[in-house]
Amino acid sequence: MERIKVSASIVTYNNVKYIEEAVRTLLDSAKTVDLTLYCIDNGSTDGTVELLNEQFAADPRFVLLETGENVGFGAGHNKVRDLLDSDYHCIVNPDVIIRDDILDKMVTYAEAHRDVVQLSPRICFPDGQDQVLGKRYPHIWYLAASRIRRSKTEKPTALLAWYAMLNKGVSEPFEIGNATGCFMFFRTKDFQAVGGFDERYFMYFEDCDITRQMRKRGTVLYFPAAIVYHVWARDSKRNRKLKQIHIESLLKFYAKWRMI
Repeated sequence: MERIKVSASIVTYNNVKYIEEAVRTLLDSAKTVDLTLYCIDNGSTDGTVELLNEQFAADPRFVLLETGENVGFGAGHNKVRDLLDSDYHCIVNPDVIIRDDILDKMVTYAEAHRDVVQLSPRICFPDGQDQVLGKRYPHIWYLAASRIRRSKTEKPTALLAWYAMLNKGVSEPFEIGNATGCFMFFRTKDFQAVGGFDERYFMYFEDCDITRQMRKRGTVLYFPAAIVYHVWARDSKRNRKLKQIHIESLLKFYAKWRMI
């Protein structure tokens, strides 16, 4: 029986600290699908490209593309959009760790539920604790509740818990309005049909944006049976330049969707 084709893309920019584990665990976990993994390097200067070539160039499932400059998250992922001939496509962060064959779980579910155009897995810290991530449309007061939370051990406020839909639990899939960009699973034809990511966002909110676009085409679900482990450094909380980019993307998102 012919195996389902799955593609994945990881955009890197000076991620030498994490990228090897992300690539290796994703390749190693893909037991039942025909996987092609694209790494798009946005002009790294920390040895990322050299490491990737040394460790993975011999694997026929691995493809390295170099943009030569930092074109951003969405534009980087879009470099492979028109190359894809897969049934499903995954967006993967360079600080993600895979510990079992989640692609098989997601493909099996999507094949049985043809209305589903996008799945969002359960996201945990490497120690197994759940990350509190928004699943509703990102109105400003929810974002504020998320930003003021000081650590992963601090109990979420009632507002943040509502935004993250924590009352839904992690036993069954349920429909969501917003999916995190650290790991996104699409039907490839729908990812291509919406044009991939809106490149007006350099970083941040492109995941919220594409989720809204995908919801026009079908069902978007939180799928807790698949678990992804994410380091989640939250750099924009500490880096002034990234904080500025975050705010600019927020304003672009709100203006585009007339949410202000």
